[in-house]
Parts: sequence; structure tokens; C-alpha cells
Amino acid sequence: MNDPWKSDDSVLPKKRSNKAGEPVAETVEERGSAKGNAGARHRHRVLDRERLNQAVARIRDAAKRDRKQRFTSLLHHVYDVDRLRAAYLAVRRDAAPGVDGMTWEEYGRELEERLQDLSGRLRRMGYRAQPTLRVEIPKANGGTRPLGIPALEDKIVQTALAEVLNAIYEVDFRGFSYGFRPNRSAHRALDALTCGIMSRPVNWVLDADIRGFFDALDHEWMLRFLEHRIADPRVIRLIRKWLRAGVVIDGKRHATEKGTVQGGSISPLLANLYLHHVFDLWADQWRNRHAKGAVVVVRYADDFVVGFEHRDDAERFLAGLVERMQRFGLELHPEKTRLIPFGKRMNRKGRSGSDLDERPGTFDFLGFTHICGKTRAGGFTVFRRTRRKTFQRAIREAKDGLRRRMHLPIHRQGAWLASVVRGHVGYFGVPFNSPAITRFRQVVGRLWRRSLGRRSQKGRITWQRMAPLIARWLPLARICHPYPHERIYGIT
Repeated sequence: MNDPWKSDDSVLPKKRSNKAGEPVAETVEERGSAKGNAGARHRHRVLDRERLNQAVARIRDAAKRDRKQRFTSLLHHVYDVDRLRAAYLAVRRDAAPGVDGMTWEEYGRELEERLQDLSGRLRRMGYRAQPTLRVEIPKANGGTRPLGIPALEDKIVQTALAEVLNAIYEVDFRGFSYGFRPNRSAHRALDALTCGIMSRPVNWVLDADIRGFFDALDHEWMLRFLEHRIADPRVIRLIRKWLRAGVVIDGKRHATEKGTVQGGSISPLLANLYLHHVFDLWADQWRNRHAKGAVVVVRYADDFVVGFEHRDDAERFLAGLVERMQRFGLELHPEKTRLIPFGKRMNRKGRSGSDLDERPGTFDFLGFTHICGKTRAGGFTVFRRTRRKTFQRAIREAKDGLRRRMHLPIHRQGAWLASVVRGHVGYFGVPFNSPAITRFRQVVGRLWRRSLGRRSQKGRITWQRMAPLIARWLPLARICHPYPHERIYGIT
């Protein structure tokens, strides 16, 4: 009887051994065939992804060739079943369900049938956007931030449309715009700001904050901004549906006359587009036409910092910015928007009557407090320390997490704490911030010791016993990001 697990030599060739043509270095077993037709399915997926990427590339090339071109036919790229499938796979699998109660796993049980149905509804304009489930998440200042959870099908369609629209707007967006864009992370924004302050004669910094930006976004202005590039009425209608779908709070549906949901797949793109027209284009034009000195601009989502050489420029810019924001339904937060002295010339003395006699201030941006400092050689540099409120919030979250895991085995506690420390150090491990990340690891170790002591019969855990656990599980706090000029300019 033939062995069913043995491959046929006449069908499958043997894998060649090392040093072909020479005495065999080692023998190799024969390879059996894969069960089913896995190779063909894999090639089919690869070809689909390549086709989708080529379609997006053609859109990007057309947008780059003509910066004023309006695209009249885009929706067929969105209801393409392969693109919808790729969008489904891109959705977070552990995300909370929206008002429909549909989870990622449940939707995937009949994935192809559901995607075909969704594609058909999009094609014949029978798709209906569902309201967003509104939840409140705590903020560092003790308040709450509204977060929206769209229905799963809304997430899928939004993800597919965002990929198509990104191909157009990535050509238009300014270089100082960061956040929710490809290859433009928070650390790139931080490094760009640091390099801008250190390489340009910056003496004043405008630290601005838009009050409730996502809740104040004007729908009509948003649709008008979209129509600058999008002439497909079906796409405009689709986005209008999402903007006006409403929210569900405590089981009751509420209409939304303005604002966009934080948490939607397309919300970051819409936010960037809105601020591109309201802030980026205006700021770029202002610094080229009206500024008397150097101006440095860095924006990450709705948070931006502007550096100026002259105080007069900064004050005129701020006055114009207030009017600009009011025109489009936005408002700068009066308590979080401030103009501070900051820069390499601030430490110079003996400049009587100059506006540079003031002591340098500090400002917060993307979780870091920026401070004027000196290198060992006496040169100017910008120190970035973990923001105090951010540090305290991270400690509270670690403490609460330990409380919930108090009775778990030590190895499970250690694995979770390792992920906490690794994640914190992975973000805040920038040059000159070693004391802050080292202190975070130390505080987490003390919290762990206290947690283990509370479940011990003796009521305490000695450091002699605790030190090996900390060394075993908590990663060392090491700087894991390059210096700003290395990342921005590639200079080592």
C-alpha cells in the first residue's frame, strides 16, 4: 500500500543541497506539497493588493500633475469588493462594537456575502449611515473627551474612502502638517519643531490650542472644502451622511449640526482637510507675505506651535489667526493659547530695552515639555522632558491596572508591566529625557512591590526579593530615538 503522505518524485523536485556541483555538504529532506491550493489563494490576494495600489497610484499621479483637477468619478474605487475586504482587514479586531452590535469576528463569518451586499448598496446608493455610539473617556485634567464608535460597516466604508482620498490630499497637504498621515508620526513633528527652533532665529513661540475642534467643525465649510478637489456627487453625499448621522447617548439618538466624530476612520482625514484650508494655507501665505523675520510652523492634528524671530510678527499673526478661526466657526482656547519667549538668544544679557530680556518660558507639545537648555560645550539646545501631567496620568493608569491584576500570578503581572514600561519608554525615550523614563520604571517597580505586599501574609515584600523580579520583567529605560537632526536631515 502506498504511503499517502509521501510525495511523488516525478511531480515534486527535491530541494538542492548546499554547495551544488561540489561534494554534498548536508543532505536535505524532500518537500511535500501544501495541502489544498494555498499558493494560488496567496497569489490571488497579492495580485488584488497590487491592483488596488496601482489604482491609488494613478489617482495620486493625476492629482500631482494638476493641483486644481477635480475628480469626477471616485466611488467605484470605494465599492470595489477587494478594497472593502482590505478595509475590513485593516479595522481593529478588538474594537468595541457600535450601535449595530456587530463585532469583527461575527462580520467575518459570512464575509464575502456581506461585502458583496455592501458593495451593491454603495453602487446603487442604497447605503445608509448609522448613528455613532458616543462614550466619554477621561482626560488628564480630570474632564472627559467624547469618543465616537461607528458601526462596523461604516468603519469599513470610511477606511476604503479614506485610502482613496488620501491619494489626492497627500499631494496638497503642506510639509509642516503632521498627524494621521503616512510617515508623519508624532516624533517626526517633535523633531521638525526642535530642528526648526535650533536652526532658525526663533525668539518667540506661540503655543495654541483650538477649543473643542472636533465638536466645532462646520459641516457646510467642510463640504465646500471637499468640493475644491472632489466633483463626484456620490462621494460628497456619502460624507454628508456620516457628518449628519447623529450620535447615540444613553440610548437616545441626537442630531449633529456640526462637528465630526472622534474615532471614525475618516475623521482624521476630514480634520486635516479642514485645518489645511483654515490654517495651513493661511499660515504659509502669511509667513511668505507679511512676516518680517523667520517663522517656523509645525501642526499635529489640531495642536500646533509657531515660532517667530520678532515679537511684532508673533502678535500680528495671533491677531490675524483669531479672526481667521472665527470666520470658520473655530475658537482659540484663551487659557491654553499663549505667546512665550523661547529661543537661543533668550539667555543673552545686557540687551537693555530689548524684548529679548525676558526669561525663557516653556511650552508643552505632544506630551513633552520643551525647555531652553545648553549643551556641554555651551551651545543652545532644546530639552524635551515628559510632561508632568502626562507622567502622572501614566502612573495612575499603571496603579489602576495593577489593582485589577493584584491576584494574578507574578509572571502574568510581570508580562503586563513589561508592556507598560516598554510602551512608555518607546514613546518618551528621546535624547535628554533619560531621567524621566528611568524614574517611570522605578515608580512602576515600587507600585508592583506594594501590590505584591498587600497580598502577602507578612504584609510586605523585601527589596532583596523584589529586585530580581524587577530586573527580570521590567525593561531597562533606554533612549530609543535618535537626535532630531539625525531623523530629519539624516546627519549622524
